[in-house]
Order: sequence, then C-alpha cells, then structure tokens
Amino acid sequence: MTKVLVTGGAGFIGSRLCASLVERGLQVRVLDSLSPQIHGPTAEPPIWFREKGVEFIHGTIVDRSVLQNALEDVDAVAHLAAETGTGQSMYEIARYNEVNTQATALLFDILANQKSRTVNRVVLTSSRSVYGEGAYQNADGHRVFPGARSAAAMSAHQWEPTDPADGSVLAAVATQETDPPRPASIYAATKYAQEDIVRVGCEAFGIGYAILRLQNVYGEGQSLNNPYTGILSIFSTRIRRGLDLPLFEDGEESRDFVHVDDVVEALSRSLVIKDAPNAIMNVGSGKPTSVREVAEELTRAFGREPHVRVTGEYRLGDIRHNWADISRLQRLLDFTPRVSLDEGLSRFAGWVRTQPLPEDQLERANAELKQRNLMGN
Repeated sequence: MTKVLVTGGAGFIGSRLCASLVERGLQVRVLDSLSPQIHGPTAEPPIWFREKGVEFIHGTIVDRSVLQNALEDVDAVAHLAAETGTGQSMYEIARYNEVNTQATALLFDILANQKSRTVNRVVLTSSRSVYGEGAYQNADGHRVFPGARSAAAMSAHQWEPTDPADGSVLAAVATQETDPPRPASIYAATKYAQEDIVRVGCEAFGIGYAILRLQNVYGEGQSLNNPYTGILSIFSTRIRRGLDLPLFEDGEESRDFVHVDDVVEALSRSLVIKDAPNAIMNVGSGKPTSVREVAEELTRAFGREPHVRVTGEYRLGDIRHNWADISRLQRLLDFTPRVSLDEGLSRFAGWVRTQPLPEDQLERANAELKQRNLMGN
C-alpha cells in the first residue's frame, strides 16, 4: 500500500490520521468540504499538509465527479467524512442521510464501475451510537438489549432502562460487537447504514475492510465551534467563560471517553496491517465515566472548582449508558488504548488554553431542539 484517500481528512480525527500515515511513509490525499459548522467560516486546510506533501481536494463527498477524481490511483480509503451530532440529526434528516448514507453508496457505486480498480482496503469510522442503549443485565443475569427510552419515561424522569418483564432497573454492561444494533437517532441509523454498505460492497468486490465503532472521541484539535457535538469542547468553553455546566437528566448517564491518539492508532493499524481484519471493532477505553464525573474532572484540569448544574432536561434520541468491550480490538489489531482519562483531560485543557475563546452556543443549540419538541424537562 502506498497511497491513502482520507475523506474528512482536515477534521479532528482525520488530520491526525494523515500525520500518522505520513510518518509511516505513505502518500496521503485528503477530500474535505471544510464545513463552516466544524471548521469556522474562513477555514483553510492545515498548513502542514503542503509541507508534508499531503494532497488536498476541497470538495464535498456527495459530488460524484469530485469523489471519482479523489479515488484515482489510491490503494486504500479511510472514510471519515460524515455529519455528526445526535440532536441535529433529528431535524436535518435529509442532510444526514445524504452525507452519511448516500455518499457511502456513491463511493461504492464508483468503485463498482471503475474499469481498473486500485482500492484494496476500506476503513470506516462508525459509531457506538448504532447500539442504541447497548447491553444490560437483568436480575437473572441474562444479557438484554432495551429499546430507546420513551418520551413518557423521560418526562417522568425515569432515566434508567427497565426490564419489560418485571419493570426492574437493568444494570449496564460493556457492549460487544455481536450485540444487536438498535439505533435510537437518525445519526445512528445513517452510521449503521454505512456499515452495511461497506461490508456488503467490500465482500462483493473482494476489498479488505475494517469498521471501527468509535466511542466518545476527545482530545487536542477537536472543534471548539460546533455546539451540536463534542461535550468536552462545549464544557471547556463554558468553564473558560466562568459559566456553570448544565447536565442533562441527572448527570449520571455514562459514556466511554477515548483519546483521539488511541483512535488514530487503531485506524492506522487497520489500514497498514498485512491482512485486513474484515470485521467490526469497538474502539474505546473500555471504561464507563459519568457525565457528571467528566465535567468535574475537566473543570479541575483547568485549575478551577467544578460548578455543575443538574437540569433534569433530556434530548430524544440520547442513550443512557454505553461503553465498549474492546477484546476484539485487542485481538485483531494487537492494540489496547493507552491514554488515561486523567492524562487526556490534562492534555486537552492545556491545548484549549492556547485557542481563541469561542462563543458559547449551547443555549442556541438547545433552543432549536426545544422548538422542534426534541428536548424536554
């Protein structure tokens, strides 16, 4: 393998992946739309792209001619370009479907009709959101997979999923790749659709593949301007402005926070390993952390005392708990994530201090959800 196309390669994960691939001696081509929501209104590709010989194509992945040109003479595709954000996906459904699902279909339509196909591997960044609520254990010790929490239950502040058999509260456990997907948002549904297109397309055309279900990725370089995704970037802006940190529900919902460096290592290994994994793999720390805990620890990383506020508000499509079983990642890629949450938050806070102070847009984003009856209290 000599040349890799990274879609979304100017983004948070993509740009760091490009650096990793260049260090490994690979040629890199990037296709990125430089979305203003993510990159700001006057975005440019990273300066170091030119210095390191990274070829940059400014364009959208939904444009057939642009994508066709980007695929010329590449050996592998790291497909990262996507619209992200659970809440926004619930009212910009067509856009999420076009950029996530349809663009992936377009990618494989082009590959299917190439006269001389050079691509022999595709690596997709999917999401832990495809599991929905993920895996739980009932009172009898059996693994169960509850559906999305109803608006009625959340309105009653019944946050924890319950066993439909007897109404008892379920205990969350690590989610495995063999657990049944149950997307609870449009974003999650589009990511799951991407997975099927990649798996079926690659198996049909004899292309090696890897599908990485990423947990909550954070770290230096993530967008500080996007109010629809990235809880740590949203919190960091409010901490710097001396504002409180509003926590949805009771603040005890948990996530698996994984540092971007560990995600990039998993992606890089999936691309360069001799034999393609041809599998779905969870990528996370393998440990749950409550939103309250991460809010408090992030505040301390900035050298301040935590000021959190439990709001009792909720967003339709949000899950309660989810963290990854990473045994398959360890087995297939011989890799275990290395950056602890303490180290990662310290590094993230140190980087944030060097960045311009963004406008706090959280209330505006929440107001849009409330106007569409996608958020309640």
